[in-house]
Amino acid sequence: MKSIFEQLGGIYHEENGYLIPDLRLPYEEEQPIGIWGQRHMDYLKQYQKVTYTNLLTSGRLNSYLAGIDRQAQERFERLIEGMKQAQGVTEQLKAENALEWVGRLNNIRTCAMKIVNEEIIFT
Repeated sequence: MKSIFEQLGGIYHEENGYLIPDLRLPYEEEQPIGIWGQRHMDYLKQYQKVTYTNLLTSGRLNSYLAGIDRQAQERFERLIEGMKQAQGVTEQLKAENALEWVGRLNNIRTCAMKIVNEEIIFT
């Protein structure tokens, strides 16, 4: 009579006279994951352990994180462009007063990063 593990397609290997189940994660095509995806993964590991484990064991973690990374990067870039227009941070300002331009742009990037973190990464 087969065990439930065997009925579900599981196989064993022998080690020192014991049958050990061969447990492997499903194959998942590797996709690059940027800083946003890595931050979200750290958040999942720390605060959403069940979700992290489910994604990992189902073979969907990498594609999920790659999607989060793309979504966050696109949102970040759209926010920066919108804020630059709203605050008049232009190439003309860059040419006239580079220091002012850098300061404003850094401020915009910081604000955009906080928004993306709240909307996408830490949820």
